[in-house]
Amino acid sequence: MHKLLIRTAVAGLATAALFALTPGAFAQAVMYKADLTGAAQVPPNTTKGTGALMATYDPAGKKLSYTVTYKDLGGPATAAHFHGPAAAGANAGAVVPASAPLASPIKGEATLTDAQAADLAAGRWYFNIHTAANPPGEIRGQVMKGM
Repeated sequence: MHKLLIRTAVAGLATAALFALTPGAFAQAVMYKADLTGAAQVPPNTTKGTGALMATYDPAGKKLSYTVTYKDLGGPATAAHFHGPAAAGANAGAVVPASAPLASPIKGEATLTDAQAADLAAGRWYFNIHTAANPPGEIRGQVMKGM
């Protein structure tokens, strides 16, 4: 009985040590947000449209999950994407397109590369929504950590 208790305790300590050595597997999800406006577009526009992005990045699975809501655009959304790397006030190419349907709310998921995750964490991504009235983008917001 005494040997069984010792073996159980040793096995428990070994398991605890293994978990302590693999903190990446238990990394906390990171929350992101963006307020989307025409004023944030580059160049800015005078749309009445507004929106909000809420996202969660799971570093263990490298998965970004997001929801974008919007209203009062100058027409139906024709495209929507995450762009980067770019600081606020600069433009960059699309890195993660949103899939149809593009009606509010837009929901999606993407698996990110390490470089994409680093740009996202550094605040070098933005999200924008395009319409026929504003083909370069009607509303945009810089994606930042927080909730």
